[in-house]
Amino acid sequence: MQAKSILVIAAVFGGVSVIMGAMGAHALKAVLAPEALLSYLTGARYNMYHAIALLAIAGNIQYLNTKWLKLSVNLIMVGTILFSGSIYLLSTSSITGIEMSNILGPITPIGGLLLILGWFSIIMGVIKKE
Repeated sequence: MQAKSILVIAAVFGGVSVIMGAMGAHALKAVLAPEALLSYLTGARYNMYHAIALLAIAGNIQYLNTKWLKLSVNLIMVGTILFSGSIYLLSTSSITGIEMSNILGPITPIGGLLLILGWFSIIMGVIKKE
């Protein structure tokens, strides 16, 4: 995986995070319950945290073993989509009508686990760099 590809993914995640955060701070503030808004903004925050993590990976690609680099990027990418995406959907269910908490509820911790594994893959990538 090349730094250029990782930078594109990071930029997409960063842009989505800003859009979702702005929606939460402005448009959704008046229509969501306070606890739902807090959850929604948590999704946006974690979306941005992992955009920044991907930027850091791209900037330090030379210090990472290729196999672990690819694994860490994929885990962070899928983990962010599952974690933040499920939070976005769960917290806005009162206005979207999308009621899939029995499916989406378990997806959030799976996304979180993938994020954790992504961070540990970075560690392994550094350790295993030849």
